[in-house]
Amino acid sequence: MSADTAIAQVKELFAAQYGADPTGVWAAPGRVNLIGEHVDYAGGVCLPFALNQCTYVAASPREDERIRICSVLPGDSEPVATECAAGSLGPGDIEGWVGYALGPIWALREAGTLPSDPRGYDLAIVSEVPLGSGLSSSAAIECAVGSAVVELELGSESLADPSVRSELIAAAIRAENDVVGASTGGLDQSIAMSGQSGHALKIDFLHGETMQVPFDLDGHGLAILIIDSKAPHSLADGQYASRRGVIDAVAASAEAPTLRAIGDADAIEAAARAWAEKEGYDLDVALRRVRHVSSEIDRTLHAIELLRNDDFEGFGADMYASHASLRDDYEVTVPQLDLIVDTAREFGAIGARMTGGGFGGSAIALVRREDVEPLSQRIAQAFEDAHFDPPAFLAATPSEGARRVA
Repeated sequence: MSADTAIAQVKELFAAQYGADPTGVWAAPGRVNLIGEHVDYAGGVCLPFALNQCTYVAASPREDERIRICSVLPGDSEPVATECAAGSLGPGDIEGWVGYALGPIWALREAGTLPSDPRGYDLAIVSEVPLGSGLSSSAAIECAVGSAVVELELGSESLADPSVRSELIAAAIRAENDVVGASTGGLDQSIAMSGQSGHALKIDFLHGETMQVPFDLDGHGLAILIIDSKAPHSLADGQYASRRGVIDAVAASAEAPTLRAIGDADAIEAAARAWAEKEGYDLDVALRRVRHVSSEIDRTLHAIELLRNDDFEGFGADMYASHASLRDDYEVTVPQLDLIVDTAREFGAIGARMTGGGFGGSAIALVRREDVEPLSQRIAQAFEDAHFDPPAFLAATPSEGARRVA
């Protein structure tokens, strides 16, 4: 759906549910990560961009301490509605998708960004970011709701303050980690708040630095095709946490805040060997896990320099290498994702890789604009031949981060 259609839909949902017009409508985008996967929590470097597909939140303040929330998310046949006490939004108080929506309010209060006394809100949510696709539908919900309540409480200019946006990013991360229980590293929330049209965002998590990187697909006759594998995808089922657990434990054993802070690849390998021996952990697995992280950080830095020099062929080669590392060393792909990448390579795509946390979700392909439809058809046929559920395809355009839209 178009942005105008989504805005009209969320306004209509709000009015139908609450009998009044909302104070405003806010949006936050999904994201796709071009390269730099499973390294955000290791102090690494990532290169995501914000999608034009967004989650939209219509919101108004209330006079009491109740929060009412309703939503129509992808796959819902009718609105889902619930309500809760505004003072009971923390860990153990709420669960499921409501944790993504309301957890940031709790985290913003805990951080002092919002007033500590509970405030009530009416919220309606409509999303065009596919759930479970690996395009960060969760961060889009977190950042859209967080942006709405911040502007309702702090004023219409508050989102223009970089420090407020930084506090929103931290609150969304804390909500997902502490309220929902998904051990995410911050990439998704950072790009949802910081995206710019026509750019990807270099995020250096060790040094806390970001840099906008021009990503002019149209000017080079290129396109990013997102392929949703339709394989089930959830980061809260333990697989993501188990990968991160190894990385965090090796860093802690070396008394470093993150794996990257240990040093170069040799130092990281030595730390992993020492940790695995001490803990009785499978040495081969430990070495492969840290090898992915250290090589992916180097690969991402290399890929960014290639992109800044318009070397898309070299960038595509790094995409393929990233997928191989995620498949072989980090073991987070599934057969559907591998089939997409293998088919893209055989077709002649410039680059392809899984994107997101893995274990399902989506892959991306960097292709010439005229190859979008032929490659889509080739992948669809490969899925049919393999007896997989049909994939879904989405054209990706680098777009803006969280903002008020009505």
